[in-house]
Amino acid sequence: MKTLQNPGVANLTLDDIAKLAGVSRSTVSRVVNEHISVKKEVRQRVLDIIEEHHFHPNAAARTLAMQRSWTIGLIIPHSVSTFFTDPYYPNLLMGIAKACNLYGYTLALFLVSTKEEEENVFPRVGRKGFLDGVIVQSGHHGDQSAIGRMVDNKIPLVVVGRPFRSDNVTYIDIDNVSASKSAVNYLFQSGCRRVATITGPADSTVGIDRLEGYRQAYMEQNTPLDESLIIEGTFTETGGFLAMQQLLHQHPDAVFAASDMIAAGAMKAIEEANLRIPEDISIIGFDDLPSASYGNNQLSTIRQNVPELGLRSVESLIEQIDDNSIAPRRVILNTELVIRNSSLRLKEALSSNPI
Repeated sequence: MKTLQNPGVANLTLDDIAKLAGVSRSTVSRVVNEHISVKKEVRQRVLDIIEEHHFHPNAAARTLAMQRSWTIGLIIPHSVSTFFTDPYYPNLLMGIAKACNLYGYTLALFLVSTKEEEENVFPRVGRKGFLDGVIVQSGHHGDQSAIGRMVDNKIPLVVVGRPFRSDNVTYIDIDNVSASKSAVNYLFQSGCRRVATITGPADSTVGIDRLEGYRQAYMEQNTPLDESLIIEGTFTETGGFLAMQQLLHQHPDAVFAASDMIAAGAMKAIEEANLRIPEDISIIGFDDLPSASYGNNQLSTIRQNVPELGLRSVESLIEQIDDNSIAPRRVILNTELVIRNSSLRLKEALSSNPI
């Protein structure tokens, strides 16, 4: 469509057109650049706004924007075995891959488990013309150097999970503190008094934030915290099993596990000790993986939409690719406390006193 420049009309920007059309800036950019990954009705709405307001895109900026590989890199700092055994990562990849298909991008996956592998990957990631931008699944202290290098090299970047330093990078996450606090408060309000927790690794922001939510719940309940009820774990079933074996000596009546994988291991340890779930020990996990709703002891948990994290990370990255002047920001997605059999008595206790 031919566009006209009207000197009597203020020069609009892509952001202005996006607001008028009720779409994202990246969608307007794809329409202007005649990319195929826009629904017909959305494309027409944007074109109508462009024509109505005589929008004239900057020719130089448009030429620059089209110098792309249409490829996005995904860096996951874990081994191949971890990637395929922890259900979180396939769910994240599913969301990212679907978004890439929707917006016409190819996805390049990099699994990095050692410093040597990171050093080998970075020259490829930073090579001009190879990738348009990068998504990093992060949250561990050791990932900060790689993130810093990409920021310094002005590579469009989105981090999934709160990085240790977040002032200069866009990241997508959930409110782990509030979500964890809600789970622990729920256990207290059900009548539990010795609520324990199995945390994630202490060098991860996820582990730190979920432990902080646990501590805040104790403060809100004005209940003294017995530090022996806190056991650091790993986000694995084995880690949950071993940590729960230690906790059993402290006689908890409830456990908040920092992940569903941890909770699964903890439940096995509880059952091996001939204790009942939830009659003797209630348990709440985190993630709402598909396995949480299977079996006799279906797991109460915090539901987070992991594929949505992937989708939003791609959309935020494309916005940066379209406009490198966008300031770093954080996107926080909602969570939901889901109650199942592993805390069935909570339903009964709260039926007359809902939260």
